[in-house]
Amino acid sequence: MAVNYATVTWDQLHRDARILAEALVPRMPFKGVVAVTRGGMIPAAIIARELNCRLVETISVVTYDEEERGKPTIIKAPDAAGDGEGFLVVDDLVDSGVTARVVRERLPKAYFACLYAKPAGKALTNHFVVEVPQDTWVLFPWDTAPLFVPPLASRKMEGAD
Repeated sequence: MAVNYATVTWDQLHRDARILAEALVPRMPFKGVVAVTRGGMIPAAIIARELNCRLVETISVVTYDEEERGKPTIIKAPDAAGDGEGFLVVDDLVDSGVTARVVRERLPKAYFACLYAKPAGKALTNHFVVEVPQDTWVLFPWDTAPLFVPPLASRKMEGAD
């Protein structure tokens, strides 16, 4: 169970995706990019743009059935990527490594990169930008919504009589 939370903003995500893309330039050219859905879709789009890759494929792995952890299953295969040779796989986060293992089995020749990696899964990625402690739950911009928070002075005035 996560004890700490880290919030990633849209700006931070975009900056980290560009940092990752810059680190990948020496590995070019890539035949295409495979986004691990759903979290890898936005970073993959940014990286595909920066690397001028037009072929963007997806792989979708489900590891939960309702609220129970089940056997990881590919529900959408990246057919255009074959065995992954010449392809870049992009995800937002490698956590326990469950999804990454399934993706690596399906695309053994691909280069696997992600924005963020936790200790339990980082060995499954070829490149990542930021290491995150295992007990930290990462809140991505698509998981949160900005809310209005009244100024502290306003809250004091409401309770004053």
